[in-house]
Formats: sequence, C-alpha cells, structure tokens
Amino acid sequence: MKRYFIISIALALFSLNADAQIFKKIKKSAERTIERKLEKKVGKETGKAMDTILDGKDEKSSKTSNKNNNSTIEKEDENKENPQFAEPQTTITQAVVWSKYNFVPGDKIIFDDNLSNEESGEFPSRWDLVKGSAENASLNGDNIIRIARTGIITPLMDNKDYLPEIFTIEFDAYYDANAVGYKNYNVRFWSGSGGYKNPSGDTFKAIYIAHDGISFVSYIDKQYRSLKQKNETLKNKYGWRHIAMAFNKRSLKIFIDEQRVLNLPNLGMEPQQFSIESNFQDNNFIGGIKNIRIAEGGKDLYERVMNDGKFVTNGILFNVNKSTIKPESMGVLNEVAKMMQDHQDLNFNIVGHTDSDGADDYNKNLSAERANSVKSILLSMGISSNRFQTEGKGESEPVAENTTPEGKANNRRVEFVKI
Repeated sequence: MKRYFIISIALALFSLNADAQIFKKIKKSAERTIERKLEKKVGKETGKAMDTILDGKDEKSSKTSNKNNNSTIEKEDENKENPQFAEPQTTITQAVVWSKYNFVPGDKIIFDDNLSNEESGEFPSRWDLVKGSAENASLNGDNIIRIARTGIITPLMDNKDYLPEIFTIEFDAYYDANAVGYKNYNVRFWSGSGGYKNPSGDTFKAIYIAHDGISFVSYIDKQYRSLKQKNETLKNKYGWRHIAMAFNKRSLKIFIDEQRVLNLPNLGMEPQQFSIESNFQDNNFIGGIKNIRIAEGGKDLYERVMNDGKFVTNGILFNVNKSTIKPESMGVLNEVAKMMQDHQDLNFNIVGHTDSDGADDYNKNLSAERANSVKSILLSMGISSNRFQTEGKGESEPVAENTTPEGKANNRRVEFVKI
C-alpha cells in the first residue's frame, strides 16, 4: 500500500511538472505570436516609406487606367488603396534612423531593374550570366534574383565598358541569419569571374560585401593592400540590407544601410562594368538581390543650384502608391538640409514628378502629396516652413521617354527649384 502511495505521489508530481511545461510552451507560443504580429505591424509601417520615384509609382496603375501598354506594373493588393499623405510621425522616425547618411545617387539613371513582370523560375531578362546559375524567385512576397552559390551575373548593357568616371550603384541584398559560415556578395568592376590586372601590372580581387562590412585585396606598385572594415552597429542585423556605392574618378565609398563601411581615396583602377557574385559557405543559404540601379554623375547640390537654378534628384524614393519616404532617401535629404542651413538665403519650390503609368489626375495628386512629404521631412530637420513651396506636376513634364525602365525611373523625380 505504501508503495502504491509513493507511486501515486510521483505520478501526480510528474503530471504537475508536465502541466507546467505545457503552460510554459503555451506562454512562449503566445509571446512569439504577439511578437510576430508586432513585427509585421512595424514592418508594414516602416515599409510605407518610399518605393516610388524609383519603382513605387510603376505599381500603381492596377487601380487606375493605364495609357502605356508596355508599362511595367506590379498589381499588388495594397495598390487598390488611394495614396495617402505620409504620416508625420512615420516620416520623422525614418529621418532619425538615417540621420547621418550622406550617400547621394547619380543624376542620370543608366540601368534600373525592379524585377517587375519577371517570371519566377526563369533567368532575369535584363541580365547576362557570367558563371553558375541564377533565376527569378520570390522571397516573402518580394521579387528577387536568386543567384546560386558562386554564380555571377552582370547587367545587359549596349556598351561593354559602360561605367562613367563618376557613378553610383545601389541594390538590396538579403543575408540569411540561419546560414552557417561566411555569406558575402562579391562585386567586380571588370569582366569575368577572376581578378583584374591593369596595364601597370597592379592586380585587384573582388570586393566582398558581408552584412556588417567589406573586405578588399589588391596589389598596387608591388605592395599588398588588404582592407577589412567591420561595423559593430550592423553585427547582428540580417535580412535585407541596402548596399550603396559611390565612385568619383578615383575614390570609392560603400554604405551598408546608413553606415559607411569603406572610404577609399584611391581605388587604384578605372571601373569598367559591374557584376555581382553570390559567395557563401552554406549550400542552404537563402539569398538574393533586388532594386538594382546604376546612375551617372553626382555633382555638388549647391553647385547645381547656382549653375542651373535648381537641382533634380531621383534619389528620393517612396513606397508603392504612397507618399511615405524610404530611409534610403535620407542621403539626399540630409544634404539638402545641410545646404539650407549653410545658405540661409536659399528657398525652394519642391516639385514632384511621375512617369506616365496611370491616370493624369492620379499622377498629379500623387506627385503633390510626395512633394509635401519631402517638405515634412525637412521641417522635422529644423528648416523653417516659410522657405518652401510645393507643387505636383505628375507626368506632364517628362525628361525621358516612358518606354524603358530607365526612362521611367528618370521621370520619377523631385526637383528643388530656387525661389
């Protein structure tokens, strides 16, 4: 009897312990569910930021009449909503996050691929294969180019050596936090899959771009040069990262999100073309790139205003069919704020423009709302409201044909006209 009593107590204790474990699991599951919902909500709010001058407005025609049968339009559910003014709190929050970002993209877009109208599983139509394999895919609802391990792709361009002496390159790269070992995207400014040797005998390896820094090896004047730059702020940040590169005759700067990870006064070579390689250790690595853009030029903003009475930028980006500004735009906006602080006599009419996709009235209203969002950001940075006017001109003043992705991207712009 005593034995049965002891066994009963043991079973009861085991049951209590099991119940406790179950309750703990339920609690953790609930916490994870709440956390996912919060992340989704925050992500949705953050994502309302700026897809348009670049690729935002291209997607809006799904809810309006489209006059261009050749337009590249993604028809997403969110596009069924009418565009709204950016909420000031959201806008100000984004401005704070990228407050030190000073990357300013080039003036003229020579390659722009937002992967719209690409068919999943096929090779990307605006690229060429250098090595390995690559295909169009979808990652969490985003159209991406998935490059197989050690695969290399390069944009299809009319000229072989198309990079000018001053240019910028931007793309979004995905870094899988669960992948084992190293995970890099390698960038080359020359053809082929190996290194590069210039006429002087100097040699260069590809630039390795990790989620938190870069590494770059070269041999110049028989001297070995190894650059390895890591940023602690980026150490635990995975997922999508925005990569931005600016080359000016000889100097090269590279940014990962808002952090500058390379400032090289002399690259030591003349870039000719651009390719990107997927370089990772884990065969199960989930990676890809999207929103690839190459632009020419990059003159000082104040110089442009003094010479032309205005400056034009394609670097202020908005969410699809929205007027909320993406954080990548803060490089341009930070420079505008600094210029206006340094030159108190400068006042601007901020003019928004769109491409020809969608109805005229819709485009005009959207461009006006985006101009107001730009003004709101600058007001949050301490610039007085009496120094601005805003205007939306929609598609009425194109600077390029609306028959190519590059033409549309150049038409989606913001102008700061001196008043």
